[in-house]
Amino acid sequence: MQAILLCGGMGTRLRSVVADRPKPMADICGKPFLQYLLEMLRDKGITEVIFALGYMGEMIEEYFRDGSAFGLKIAYSYEEEPLGTGGAIRNALPKILEEEVLVLNADTYFPMDYQGLYRFHQENDGDFSLATRAVPDISRYGAVRRDAAGRILAWNEKLGDGGQQRGEKLGEGSKQPVEGNARQDASASTKSLSGEINGGIYVMKKSLIAEIPEGKQSLEQDCIPKWLSEGKRIFGLPFDGYFMDIGIPKDYQQFITDVEQGKHGK
Repeated sequence: MQAILLCGGMGTRLRSVVADRPKPMADICGKPFLQYLLEMLRDKGITEVIFALGYMGEMIEEYFRDGSAFGLKIAYSYEEEPLGTGGAIRNALPKILEEEVLVLNADTYFPMDYQGLYRFHQENDGDFSLATRAVPDISRYGAVRRDAAGRILAWNEKLGDGGQQRGEKLGEGSKQPVEGNARQDASASTKSLSGEINGGIYVMKKSLIAEIPEGKQSLEQDCIPKWLSEGKRIFGLPFDGYFMDIGIPKDYQQFITDVEQGKHGK
């Protein structure tokens, strides 16, 4: 199975603790976060990886090279300017060798059943399938709603101050300004609201990726809403277990603690 790892974000909110490298290369107990992610993916049956690179991407290529030292084949796709998540996936199209490809955010560690998501996608003849996860507070993520068969009915990715979109980075055009009391109301309305979120892990048909317009596109804001309106076969499958997004200093430090204590799962 081939996977695209989205590594192009600026990592703005983590800059205070990781200033000299791209966010996926943040040090975790002497190894970059991305190495933990790659080793987990390899152990889950992933054999080939495409890094979709942007900000300081050369540092990632210099460290991982062709992937042989990590038991993987690695290819690289560079964006000359920030393309957003959808644009980065479209930019990697020439590197995709299979009819379906796994896509992940490179700042999220989620040791789920990747093969199970792939089978679910194929059994439903999906165009696009995603892993979902139930959380007690969706304020950083937004929520998805699906029917009994798993088909996505509603997509409501979070927009707002302090909330990171799945893969879409603040500072790259994804932040929507909220002024005055409206900012406070928006924050209050999502506080401690439970729901099922997009886990930032997808299986996509190569033919669907080819439909994404070239240039800047947000998978979450532009592509998925459009595909839903067109009746594309979009499914979600829930997974539980360990989940960590290192996008903010608090969670980055928590992942370090979890690794030190062997609590990060594999």
